[in-house]
Amino acid sequence: MQSMTGFARMSGELPGMGWAWEVRSVNARNLDLRIRLPEGADRLDPLLRAAMKGTIHRGSVSVGLRYTVLDTAGTGPSATSHILNELARVEAEALEQGLTLLPSTAADVLTLSLSGDRKKPDFKWIDEAGGQIPTLISALAEARAAEGVELARMLGDSLTQLSDLVSEAAEIAIARAERMADGLRQRVADLLQSPPDEGRLEQEIAILAVKADVTEELDRLAAHVIAARALLSEKQPVGRKFDFLMQEFNREANTLASKSQDTDLTRIALAMKVVIDQMREQVQNVE
Repeated sequence: MQSMTGFARMSGELPGMGWAWEVRSVNARNLDLRIRLPEGADRLDPLLRAAMKGTIHRGSVSVGLRYTVLDTAGTGPSATSHILNELARVEAEALEQGLTLLPSTAADVLTLSLSGDRKKPDFKWIDEAGGQIPTLISALAEARAAEGVELARMLGDSLTQLSDLVSEAAEIAIARAERMADGLRQRVADLLQSPPDEGRLEQEIAILAVKADVTEELDRLAAHVIAARALLSEKQPVGRKFDFLMQEFNREANTLASKSQDTDLTRIALAMKVVIDQMREQVQNVE
């Protein structure tokens, strides 16, 4: 099981050039790819999409690539010294020819330094960056898998809580049925002031028991717990299956609460809904 949440970063350098990849993903209903590439790197777009195909199935995935010109040969201390020497030479030649120049300022030196010839980007770096794409996407998949392990642990804990609540509810339901039968016998006896027809009474008890029986709901809840546990170890995307199970869990818990007619059973049904709501939030990040 994988999460839809993940992040990966990679960088590289060539003489005079540096670049950095960043890719992050968050939960989404479907696969949504957003790719931002610098000018001249458009050819990497299909490579990114091909690398994600079969690896990333759901989620909003943002990929960005930035580059930096590292060559500062025109702005370092040695370049500044060269500019100062050239300014002094020009001023000396002007004096020899009888020309007077305004004194050079620090701003002049800085302007000349920053406007010096700079090396244009070497687009060979794009091929080098493109070669990192498979490793980048693998790193994202590993991050999502690591998050998926934690999600599986939390969901497993929640399923254990839910299973315990189902078992407790089953025990309470048995005791509740006996109490309801005894209570009905007593109310009928009080009304008639004489022993009632036992056959008719048993029939009424059976009808009442059917209306209040929660065995099917508890059985379905137990079956859904088993199905959800099986999904935790799946390698394929299971997020949509979990979404369906969350709806089924919630439906059965609501039915249990409406049929409980018992404070303890109602308490358990509400506790189930709390656990189910927690699971629903966690499931939103499952791929």
